[in-house]
Amino acid sequence: MPDEDVLAALEAAGLVARDAAGVHPTRRWRGAMARAARSLQARGAPWKDLRLPIAVALVELFGDLPDDEIVRRVEALLPVEAAGFPGPAP
Repeated sequence: MPDEDVLAALEAAGLVARDAAGVHPTRRWRGAMARAARSLQARGAPWKDLRLPIAVALVELFGDLPDDEIVRRVEALLPVEAAGFPGPAP
């Protein structure tokens, strides 16, 4: 289960929304993920793990956060992103 403080911070930043069905990405977060994926693709980055584009998107938005805080947010967003893809979660 993601850290409640991290989810609250992500919600306050407008990156996720919560309702009775769970945690969902917002348009702002989807845009950040799209930019991250485009950037990784343009650089030819051989990624297959959702954590990489999540981390790139978070650094774009919160580059001034310490690494351990970026990691906490990556871990909180991983299941949110994975829920949008069929198959087993990473």
